[in-house]
Amino acid sequence: MRYYRLILAVALVFLLLIGISTSKAAEKVEFILNWIAGGDHAPYFYALQQGWYAEAGIDLEIQQGKGSSMSSQRTGVGKNPIGLADLGTALVVKGKGANLVAVMNIYANSPYGMYWLLSSGINGPKDLVGKKIGNPSWDAARQMWPALAKSIGIDPKSVTWVNVQPNAKLGALMNGDIDATTSFYNIHHIFKAKLGDNMGFFPWKDYGVNPYGNSIIVNGDYLKKKPEVVKAFVKVNQKAFKTCVDSPDPCIEALVSANTGLKFDNEKENWGLVNELMRDKFSTTVALGYFDPERMESDYELIETYFNLKTPFDIKTAYTNDMLDRSIKMPK
Repeated sequence: MRYYRLILAVALVFLLLIGISTSKAAEKVEFILNWIAGGDHAPYFYALQQGWYAEAGIDLEIQQGKGSSMSSQRTGVGKNPIGLADLGTALVVKGKGANLVAVMNIYANSPYGMYWLLSSGINGPKDLVGKKIGNPSWDAARQMWPALAKSIGIDPKSVTWVNVQPNAKLGALMNGDIDATTSFYNIHHIFKAKLGDNMGFFPWKDYGVNPYGNSIIVNGDYLKKKPEVVKAFVKVNQKAFKTCVDSPDPCIEALVSANTGLKFDNEKENWGLVNELMRDKFSTTVALGYFDPERMESDYELIETYFNLKTPFDIKTAYTNDMLDRSIKMPK
């Protein structure tokens, strides 16, 4: 009897040590979002709730963001090993010396859109001539305006830019302080709810300005040191985004339960628009999150032309598709 008790005690100690070892093996990752949590972030919170990161050996902390510039800067200097940022903004920050690499695109299509009131007399892009467009001075869409203006066929200097904070855009438009503004398509439903049939809109991608949008970025040194962690993180997110496309409600519920103040119906509408932004020929045939090398070259030319890159770089060093699981694709 004593012999069996001894064997049992040794076995329990062994299992305990295994548990401790496994716990220590989990990699602590502080993942910073591009903005405060919303419908477009639902898959991360769902995967966290389901324990998928933990199963992949990752102890994940999701941090709220304050813009893509901030998340790119923090990731670029290593304060956060992994972040989420608008890719155009991340490339601009990389051009200022940040050490970052994009490993998965979330928005395969550009989220940039132009909004105005039809009652203002603006019926289309060319009617923006002589109008006031409101945006923060640092907004990437504002910096890329010359590219859009050229595509539309108007003089980039034919409009007046007014400094407006992100959360004040819609109010300024409704009050007549500005004639038009830009916004991400994933909150299109908010503009539609407020402006109704008086809303004018066009997506920038319809005029050939279609840089990749929100993407997962990684600190370059971290990627070299721990590629297996990054690959595991990316695979979990591919799985989470695919799952949330197939069955959104549990994902939205996980998001709402983890973030006070969010409303299910609003965030579900947000997620529905994100679903549209995620689809292109590569996400449905190659892999969810895949970067097309030709488009990446085009994106680099765009930011090199319209932004002051203090440190020009080879675009091939700014992204990789090696972390992606090619078996996970967006449904067609």
